[in-house]
Amino acid sequence: MPRLKKFLISIFLFASVFGKAQNENSKKHIHFTSEISDDASSAVLEKVLSAIENPISKISFEQGTYHFYPDKAYEIYSNISNHDDVVIYTAFPLQKFKNLTIDGQGSTFIFHGRMIPFLIENSENITVTNVTIDWQVPFHSEGVIVANDSVKATFDWKFSDEYPYEIRNRQLIFIKPYYEHTVGQTILFDPERKAIMFNTEAYTNLTTVTKSAIQHNVNQIDYKYKTDPRSKLHKSWGIENKIWAEQIEPGVVRIHGHKKMMPPVGMILTSKGHQSLNRMAPSFRITYTNGFIAKNVNVHHAGGMGIIVENSSDVLLDNFNVTASNDRMVSTTADATHFIGCRGKVTLRNCTLNNMLDDGLNLHGVYQEIVDIKDEYTIGVRMGHSQQEGFTIGRSNDTLGFLRLSDSFFPYDKLTVNNIQKINGRYQIIKLNEKLPSTVMVGDLIENLDAYPELLVENCNIGNNRARGLLISNPKKTVIQNNTFSTEMEPILIPVESGHWFEAGNAANVLIKNNVFQDGQHSGFNRGVIRFVTDDDNENIAFKNIAIIDNTFNHFDNLVLEIANTDGLLFEGNTITNSGTFPMLYPKNPAIKVKTSRNIEFKKNIYKGRANQIIESDGYMPKLKFK
Repeated sequence: MPRLKKFLISIFLFASVFGKAQNENSKKHIHFTSEISDDASSAVLEKVLSAIENPISKISFEQGTYHFYPDKAYEIYSNISNHDDVVIYTAFPLQKFKNLTIDGQGSTFIFHGRMIPFLIENSENITVTNVTIDWQVPFHSEGVIVANDSVKATFDWKFSDEYPYEIRNRQLIFIKPYYEHTVGQTILFDPERKAIMFNTEAYTNLTTVTKSAIQHNVNQIDYKYKTDPRSKLHKSWGIENKIWAEQIEPGVVRIHGHKKMMPPVGMILTSKGHQSLNRMAPSFRITYTNGFIAKNVNVHHAGGMGIIVENSSDVLLDNFNVTASNDRMVSTTADATHFIGCRGKVTLRNCTLNNMLDDGLNLHGVYQEIVDIKDEYTIGVRMGHSQQEGFTIGRSNDTLGFLRLSDSFFPYDKLTVNNIQKINGRYQIIKLNEKLPSTVMVGDLIENLDAYPELLVENCNIGNNRARGLLISNPKKTVIQNNTFSTEMEPILIPVESGHWFEAGNAANVLIKNNVFQDGQHSGFNRGVIRFVTDDDNENIAFKNIAIIDNTFNHFDNLVLEIANTDGLLFEGNTITNSGTFPMLYPKNPAIKVKTSRNIEFKKNIYKGRANQIIESDGYMPKLKFK
């Protein structure tokens, strides 16, 4: 190559690199001081919005406590999966940002009202670090049971000044500065353990509603298209309030008409309102973002999930902790972490996820129902659950699986997306690159086979919460290792769920290794500590290639493992003991139940429990033995 040509190329490359470096260095570092701490929303929002034209690489805060109010925050209507679709407010609308770090430097951010602390959309390589998130007034309410009367079916519920209320038409309403909620969903906490009370299912949820006494011609209302009985409109049809309230003295309310067992004196009864109205303010909402890190982040509360991630890739939560503050029993009012339609790799490492009112982690895809076959390349699809309205199942060239679950949990065909047209929150039109198979039918389901990530959960502590530890529907490689679980439902639930939430993804290639399971399922349900289950009543295989190795099950009851619809599961090197922590609820259960499965193997396990029968299996594997 001639010397001049080489020289010109070198100059060009140097100029390109130097120009890029200059461009990166020219990005601003914005630093906030405690001068804005009384209400940081306006000052932070101004800088975030200005960064659309003048990119920034870092936002930092002088260590302190900063309050954020909605009055001067950014307003946006948002469809948030597994939440209620509402108008929300934020000071951090990070839309189309790249390579940005937000460093709280040990600060605490206190939010007020219906806000999302971090709204991150269509962005790349975003990091949030060294910050604690809390709410001045929580979205839930809680009080101590000070008296009960099982004969009169009443109990007295005492509240601190943190939980103002009023009684309206004999109904207890909790009043917040920017929000109010009814009694709605409830659960008991044990204040000594700071965890869900043992056998809480015998006492809660409170029986707040009953069938309406009078209806006229309601059953004559007809719809041309399918409706959702869980929608905000339809779920209230045919029901009326059952319990009623009176004030005994200021701060003490007597509840009448509860039909389960009366809550025990000394327990903390928590309330978060009506099911379709109580998820509106997650701490992090992340969608269509590639590369997100939360490191050294504490979430003490949220009116929804700690973090909800949709249609994004490569997420790392390192020392991301969800824990309650201010002597409250409750941290987040829904899941600590939730991932929908993600790809790449999702990692939770060194996290503590405690006292939330739903799962520690839920990771899954989405089933959508085919309601129209418009032509040989085009289908119309419907979102099944009201709290997933607006979710888009994929992008151009993604591979969709077509399923009929009565025949198989695996696709009968695979086609790729040309484009997706969103008509409304429920209904979308998908044009495909290939012709539809002749076998496709209205009522079949689709899932995005590309929208699943590898998952790693390690060195985490998950417990003291309502519901599960991990709820995983993921066919990609999944590793769960070196964790401690103590949850009131299943520490690990691996389902196929196609009839309520429409959460797609039958698990495969799962390694569960070197974990400690302490007294899972202590809420009162007759279920295993680890469960593989489908909600479709058939014998089709759903789960493959599962390994459960070198774990410790220290369980108060008998049933440790439930296996269904599984092909290939190794249970090796595990130790099962009886903790004696609580009285046994189901002493007649075996330790392990196996049905509609094959290629199940037990090796080198130690059993020190109390079950009279270790394994109960059906006709698929009648001679299965525990070793």
